[in-house]
Amino acid sequence: MNRTAQLRHMLAQPRLLVAPFTYDAFTAKIAESVGFELIYLSGFGTAMSLGFPDVGLVTESEMVQNARRVAQAVTIPVIADADTGYGNPLNVQRAVRDYEAAGVAGLHLEDQVFPKRCGFFEGKEVIPLEEHVQKVRAAVDARTDPDFLIIARCDALVVEGWEGAVRRCRAYQDAGADMLFVDGISNPQDLETYARELSGLPLLLNADFAPASQVEGYGFKVLIHRGPMFTVYRAVRKAMEDLKDTGFLGPDWSEASPQVRREIATLLGLDQVYQVEQRYRTPGPARE
Repeated sequence: MNRTAQLRHMLAQPRLLVAPFTYDAFTAKIAESVGFELIYLSGFGTAMSLGFPDVGLVTESEMVQNARRVAQAVTIPVIADADTGYGNPLNVQRAVRDYEAAGVAGLHLEDQVFPKRCGFFEGKEVIPLEEHVQKVRAAVDARTDPDFLIIARCDALVVEGWEGAVRRCRAYQDAGADMLFVDGISNPQDLETYARELSGLPLLLNADFAPASQVEGYGFKVLIHRGPMFTVYRAVRKAMEDLKDTGFLGPDWSEASPQVRREIATLLGLDQVYQVEQRYRTPGPARE
């Protein structure tokens, strides 16, 4: 079963799929190694890894290159952020084909103006409903694999309120979107409204303030969780500060360092490298 069909099969089950934010092949491999069945490739995280804020500075080709690296690094399905589709319906169609060829199992397209910004940043603007409907239609028509997931993301909540967001989501579903995603959910009240107003539809949630069990109880199909990605920043910054301040990370770290190095090397496939080297080793020169 390929990964698009695998994702469709998982979504057909009566349970929630939790997908952690990842931003490169390394974080994706960590997620798979601890048992996640699905991962999310973050646009915020990809921009972060390139040294940019998430305000539309990362290009389609840069996102697709990262998506390809992540998809090749793991065996589980990947859902990728495709921002606004990088232009009009023609650009959207190219993006869908490029992401599909990169090996991800699905993507989401948002209804922000371009250049976009992170869904939790101030100053968001959205395009007219009818314009994004055409983008969704173009995305659906462009895929060559019918199992490739097209997720319509709505960023209109802070601009038009729930009435506008619900109207847009229903229009996007009518245009052929496989799943809906209202971004900017930041409190329990909005979570309840989201579940109630779009009850019965396949929904994705981006939130970290509610446990997965509660989110599943509301009927969501996918929960993407940014927490692990943000903890990377906290942990690396703390280690950098300690090293800068003291010149040393302490005896506990010195003792753990070799083990951590081995764990990382194992995660990245060093044992398989050794096996291949052994299998294809050529005999040394004959000795007299």
